Parts: sequence; structure tokens; C-alpha cells
Amino acid sequence: MEESKRATARKIANQYQSKGDPLGWFEELYSQAKAEVSIIPWADLMPNPHLLTRLDRHGINGAGKKALKIGCGLGDDAEALVHRGFDTTAFDISPTAIDWCRRRFPKSSAHYLVADLFSAPQDWREAFDFVLESYTLQVLSPGLRRKAVSEIAYFIKPGGTLLVIARGREQSDDEGKMPWPLTKEDLIGFKTSDLQEVNFEDYMDNEDPPVRRFRVVYKKSGSV
Repeated sequence: MEESKRATARKIANQYQSKGDPLGWFEELYSQAKAEVSIIPWADLMPNPHLLTRLDRHGINGAGKKALKIGCGLGDDAEALVHRGFDTTAFDISPTAIDWCRRRFPKSSAHYLVADLFSAPQDWREAFDFVLESYTLQVLSPGLRRKAVSEIAYFIKPGGTLLVIARGREQSDDEGKMPWPLTKEDLIGFKTSDLQEVNFEDYMDNEDPPVRRFRVVYKKSGSV
């Protein structure tokens, strides 16, 4: 079933890629779903457990802090951040996805917005204490992925944190099919003069069969 969902997403993505529109397939996928999650590979209707583990392990409390969720999908990760006290902004390029979030969580304090990572509002620059990127990079082509890494880094305020969660692989491994597992080299662009890697977890999860994951924490130097 899971592979069938991915096959549908890949077909739609390839169709849009061939038309020179590498991002249009997200809206097409959500539109085709028509309020049913069956064809959306990443829609588990629950927060990412690898996010929750990080939040629980470190007792992270977002009171008085601002968080940003990259590519929020149906909103479950954003709601997890809201529940931890963050003033949360969550965006997706798909208007249908954002409408879905608002209908699922009508009383939420999260700010659900339609936005393109590659043309995000200027007032988001260095505006967030905590930025979460989970699984968006995996569904971008290598060229877009490199650009996305640069864009994501700009959102973190001085002293802020970036958490990246992704499937992982070695550079020598077959890259497979979308969603593509990332290599450590794919993430190297996050390590800049003012953004340092402070923790890199490389582990097998408890899925059946187990999947290799990267969970990486970066901190931006400086203070506000």
C-alpha cells in the first residue's frame, strides 16, 4: 500500500517535471486526494515520531518562541509544535493542503499559510527560533534540493535551531526512487560560517522493515 501511494506521487511528479514545472505536482497530488489521504505518501495523520522523540528527550518548551514548519502538509507536525508552546507558522506550496490544515484544526493557533520556499516572505528572514525541515528535501530534485538548503538556513534567527529529519543513505548507495534518501553530502550546505552542526544522529528506525534515518540539529551563531 505504501509503495502504491509513492508510485502515484512519482507519476504525478514526473508529469510536472516533464512540463518544466517541478513544484506544481504538490498541488495536483493534494487536489487528486479530494479529502482522502490514501494517495499522499507522507500523510500519517499524526506527528512525525522522530520529531516527538527529539522534543521529549530534550524537554523542549517553545513558550515565547517562534517556530516555522517547512512544507507542512496536513499540519500534524505544526500542531505538535503548537502543543509545545511555540508561536507556529506552517506553510505549504499547495493551497489545497493549507485549506485541509485549516479544516482539520479550526481552533489551532498555528498560522497556516500558502507560500513557496523559493520566494518566501522577506520578513521570515532570521525570524524563527526553531525551524523544522522533515521530508521536504527528499522529494526535491538535486538542483532544487541544494537551493532549498540555502533558503531554509535564512529563516533561523541568531541563536536559533534548525532540526532536519530525513531518510538516509551513503553516497555510494543507489539513490533509489523519490522520496530520495539523503546523504550527508546533501546536507553539507547547512554547515556555514554562522550555522553549525551540533548533533547528527544516524540510526535505523523501528519500522518494518527498518529504515535508515538522519536527525540533525544545527544552531545559528549569535544572539538577539
